[in-house]
Amino acid sequence: MVCNVVSTAAVTMTVLFFFVMTGCSKPGEKEVRLDRTAPLKPYSSANRQRTLRIGMGAMITPKEGYIYYHQLRHYLESKLGIPVQLVDRDTYEQLNKSLKAGDVEAAFICAGPYVEGRHRFGLELLAVPQVNGEAVYRSYIIVPKESPVHDFDGLRGKVFAFTDPKSNSGMLVPTYMLALKKESPETFFKKTMYTYGHDRSIKMVAEKLVDGAAVDSLIWEFTAKKNPALTAQTRIVARSTPFGIPPFVVIPSLDQTLKKRLWGVLLTMHDDPEGRKILDGMMIDKFVDGDDRAYDSIREMNAWVAGQNRGRRP
Repeated sequence: MVCNVVSTAAVTMTVLFFFVMTGCSKPGEKEVRLDRTAPLKPYSSANRQRTLRIGMGAMITPKEGYIYYHQLRHYLESKLGIPVQLVDRDTYEQLNKSLKAGDVEAAFICAGPYVEGRHRFGLELLAVPQVNGEAVYRSYIIVPKESPVHDFDGLRGKVFAFTDPKSNSGMLVPTYMLALKKESPETFFKKTMYTYGHDRSIKMVAEKLVDGAAVDSLIWEFTAKKNPALTAQTRIVARSTPFGIPPFVVIPSLDQTLKKRLWGVLLTMHDDPEGRKILDGMMIDKFVDGDDRAYDSIREMNAWVAGQNRGRRP
């Protein structure tokens, strides 16, 4: 899990619209919004049978990708025979709270919050996206193109951007790297901040508003394809080993019959012409069964960082 300096071209793009943020919508494209600000009311026994609420973390929802979310929503509705509502939340913590409360019953969620939700309230792994034959992603440490920094150690005393306190690639990985050095963000960096968006972190680095940042590799690779002028102003100085990809999860209290039907629809999408078209738009191969053990390395990092923090307490 220790990050290695990158000296070759970035890896082949393995990004999907579920897990990226980009800039504004394309000219002339109708902007589609998710249900983000409306408060959720508790399910009644009646509407629990009629509506499936699927959560999206705000940091992983691109405007360009909204159209594919809604195509998927309509696809699921047609296959499940019930209405499906997409629900957006501003932070990973807010989304996990909605899942814990049962206000949201399923979600596309990042790896770090999945590990936490699994531990705290039994969040269940239902399926994972496979991209270019893999179900993994990494953390990239990036700096401005003209920066004199060439490795993670060179960021000592600099201004650094994290994405979200619960993010694996955007927070835990660099914190773990520091813990291995008996350091913390407070002792190592001059200043830190949260951007609450991997795309925002990339932009801040490109514009030299910060000296470095930790970002999701899928998002950086997507941006490199769609907006190469932006990523050309950044440089990858380190990348982590692979982690289990952000999964699709469900709460433990979800009706078992609905859970099995939802699982079946996701895992057979690639065999259905309509489903295949949607997956192609999302730039993913297919959904496959997930393995909770793929996230053990994240648990190990959490434990290591927690141990280091305990050791620093007076």
